[in-house]
Amino acid sequence: MPVFDYDPPDRFVAGAVGQPGARAFFLQARGQGRITTVALEKFQVAVLADRLDELLDEVLRRSGGRAPVPAMAPTELADQGPLDLPIDEDFRVGTMALAWDPETAQVIIEAQEATEGDDEEDEEPPLDDRPEPAVLRVRISAAAARAFSRRALEVVAAGRPPCPLCGRPLDPEGHICVRLNGHHPGGLSA
Repeated sequence: MPVFDYDPPDRFVAGAVGQPGARAFFLQARGQGRITTVALEKFQVAVLADRLDELLDEVLRRSGGRAPVPAMAPTELADQGPLDLPIDEDFRVGTMALAWDPETAQVIIEAQEATEGDDEEDEEPPLDDRPEPAVLRVRISAAAARAFSRRALEVVAAGRPPCPLCGRPLDPEGHICVRLNGHHPGGLSA
């Protein structure tokens, strides 16, 4: 099982490439002269950002405000730069895990490679015959986690604008709004 371990990375970001509606999403860690890029779905980026904020809020709450966790992302840690090139996908993410290490006051993020059995419920090979999935493991400070989360949510929100009626993404070619029971070129009528 290859483990891409960054403790801590020089840079850890979520990013997307492509046009809204056809974007590919990535997590990218850089450090010690190497870059690891893993692909994932848009919803996984959003869930990771949300869960990171929830984890940090819980650590702050349980410590009575004494934990070294900023309430908001420090502006000096904002990273608006593009993903590092070339974007060479090391693997596609299947599952992710988060943890708080109270000894080091760091967040641990693990993204595990999707395996063939992730989507299938058919016959699976014996456990001994399965190759171990690759893992990206990143240890970052609470402040860096807040900054990561903020950027990740901005990346997700930078897609297609939502329809004001149904909330579904608007396509450049047009949109069939379910609230209008189909396409109505003249807009809403009274």
